[in-house]
Formats: sequence, C-alpha cells, structure tokens
Amino acid sequence: MPLASSPFDRRQFLRGLGTLVSLPAMESLLPAASVAQTAGGAPLRMSFIYLPNGVILDKWRPEGEGKNFKMGPTMQPFGKFQKDLQIFTGFEHANGWSGGDGGGDHARANATILTGARPRKTAGSDIFVGMSVDQVAAQHVGQATRFKSLELSCDSVRGSGACDSGYSCAYQFNISWRTPTTPAAPETNPRQVFERFFGAGSAEERAKSYAARQHRQRSILDFVLQDAKSLNQQLGRNDQHKMDEYLTGVREIEQRIENMEKFGPPPDPGREAPEDGIPSSYEDHIRLMMDMQVLAFQTDSTRISTLLLAHDGSNRSFREIGVSEGHHYLSHHQEDKSKIAKIEKIDLFYARQFAYYLERMQALKDAQGGSLLDNSMVVYCGGLSDANRHRHDDLPVIVAGRGGGRLKTGQHVRFKDKTPMANLHLRLLHEMGVREPSFGDSTGLCEEA
Repeated sequence: MPLASSPFDRRQFLRGLGTLVSLPAMESLLPAASVAQTAGGAPLRMSFIYLPNGVILDKWRPEGEGKNFKMGPTMQPFGKFQKDLQIFTGFEHANGWSGGDGGGDHARANATILTGARPRKTAGSDIFVGMSVDQVAAQHVGQATRFKSLELSCDSVRGSGACDSGYSCAYQFNISWRTPTTPAAPETNPRQVFERFFGAGSAEERAKSYAARQHRQRSILDFVLQDAKSLNQQLGRNDQHKMDEYLTGVREIEQRIENMEKFGPPPDPGREAPEDGIPSSYEDHIRLMMDMQVLAFQTDSTRISTLLLAHDGSNRSFREIGVSEGHHYLSHHQEDKSKIAKIEKIDLFYARQFAYYLERMQALKDAQGGSLLDNSMVVYCGGLSDANRHRHDDLPVIVAGRGGGRLKTGQHVRFKDKTPMANLHLRLLHEMGVREPSFGDSTGLCEEA
C-alpha cells in the first residue's frame, strides 16, 4: 500500500517498519551456509589486497607444484605461512587486454581485478564495468554486521576526470564497485576509518557520543514524519506521489538506523584512535590501514573488505628502501638489470607488508575457535603480471587463510594458460553462500582452491 494513502500514525508506521525489516534482520540467524559461517560457528571473512604494477615473475614464481613447492625469493617475507597459503599460476583477466580499445592497461587492470568485466572506455560520466565480487558478497552477508563492507586505500582517491589513455579515473582509483556504474570509493585516512567504526575519543566518550547520536537521529525522523503527515493532506495527486517517494527514502534511513541499533553500541576495539591525518611513511600508512581492516574483522563490524595499496600506474618512489625512481617508470624496465633489481626491492617491500597482515590475522583468535586467518579468505593479487609488457595473464595471485576449513592450503596450483580469475571469484562467492552460476567472465567454478 502506498505510503501516501496510509495513515501516518508513527506507532503504526514503526510497527509496519518492524515487519518490513524483519527479513533482513533475520538473515543473520539463518543456517550457516547463508551467513557465511565456518563449521565451528565463527564468521567467515573475505578480503582483497591489491598489488600495483605487476611483479618480476622470475622471482615471484614458486618452484614445483601441489604440496611440494618452494616459494620464490619475492615471497620469502611470508614464507612461514606457506601452509596457510595457496599460490596460483595461470590466471588471466581477458577483459584487461586492449580488445580494440587501445591503451589504458593500468586502468583496465584495476577495473577488471574484482569484476572480471570490461570497462567502457570513457572519461565522462557514462562509466560502466561490472559489480565487484566483494560487493556481491556484501549484499548477501552484510545484514549480519554493522557495516556491509569496508573499502580502504593507501592512494589518492579520484572518481572523475581522465586518467589512463582516455579512461576515467574512477576505473584506476577504485577496485570495488557497488553497481556497474558506481564505484565504492575507498577511505585513505586511518583515523576516519576508526571513527566510522568505533567513534571518536575514549571508550567512555564513544559510548556517550553513540547514545547522543542515536537520539538525534530518532528525533530528526520523528520531526520529518510528523511534518510529512500534516503536509500530505494539503497536496495534490502529483505532489502526493513526490511525497510518497520522499517518505520511501525516509523509511530507508530508518531501516538503516534500526539495523545499527540491533547491534547496540559499537564494540570497544581496545585501542585509541590513530592520530588524525595520513602518516608520512608509506609503510606506516599501509600497516595502519591493515590494522583498521583487522580491527573491523576482529570486532565483527564487517566481514568484507578491500585494500588498494596503490593504483596501477602509480609512480610512487620508495626512498626508504633506496629506490628513488618511480615505480611505474621502473616497471617498464626493457630488461635493464639495474631497474629490475629495484623492482625486486619494491616487490619485497610489498611482501613484507603482506607478511605483517598475515601475522596480525594469525595472532588474533576467534571465540569459536581458530584464528582470524584460519577463518578468512584473503586474496593478495595484481591486475598485471609483467608490467613491462602490460600482460594481463599469469597474474600474481595468492589466497591466504583456510576459509574455516573450506579451502585447500599449502599448495601451488598451476592452471592451463588463460584460466579466468573470475573462476576463483565464483568459488569464493560460493563459499560465502552466494550460489550464482557465473561471475564476470568465469567459465566454471575453481575447484582446485
């Protein structure tokens, strides 16, 4: 029944609203397969960490296959986690290649990595690529947590304008897409992430702030609904329709508030908020953002997250490890040994950050058993393999974590060339309870994982 034709007694409206939101609220109580829980009852989490500008493949590739493999030199920083990892060779994003669209490999690398779809080549507002795997999962399990998903970046955020060879900056600076036309813009400031999830100040101050905020939100909605009730009686049919659309939006806000309220005050993360602003050290910035992701998982504030370390094509220098030239510049090394050696240093730098993340995830235990890492599926990946030649096949892809026992860890899997990476995305979606027959350009379920 349209809102405009129903009596606006607020108590009746809220009773009706309670009925309307009962299904999403109850989704968190459905069987484990629907809410992505492990066999032991722990939440199943999924995260993606993006590695920019490819790698030096000779140093990346493991020796051997199956359970009997030796990690490549670039992987040594996280070598102690070999039994917790799956390393994949042979994945491709076919939609990353030119396909007649000319240059723009860096934009396509970012745009395809989690969508498996071809981005429309445009620098205007008519961007179009595909919904990303993290957001498909978030739609399915997001009602079980305060926040459906968390998007982070250690890079600048740009959502418009031209960047790479006629592609919109939205493709190059986002890896998460809520819809084919709407990127999920990431947060770059760790302080803002903390306050979004837990509030500002001490634990006591955060609790008081939460209570006051909830009261104000309720009071605002009370006023809006009462005002709309009086006004609606004075409107013509067309304006009543506009008011109906407006109140539908109000009801959506109220649903979001009720969804937050059912979880009570935000949990105490056991630490003070980071200092405001972005750290001057890139390594410090990365690790703080990783800490924020781990905190969000630890407090079950969300179960889905992405972290863009830097966009593909990033020309950041790494003076802290003795590399003064830009990353993108060096990646087009044309077999220059001195440039390759510097890229290897950068690859190792990123590997150390991934090792830090794995250590944090392994150190924290779930109440239901196992560590956060045991009960997660963490994808460390890049949209280019050999950046010197802008290759979108043989991509660097690692999955860490046992997925609560759902995944086969401690193995190196070599696929036949040009196996869609979307096959892996489809498998991860199935483990999250999303039983779609396909995703992106998938050709089947990745059974090997």
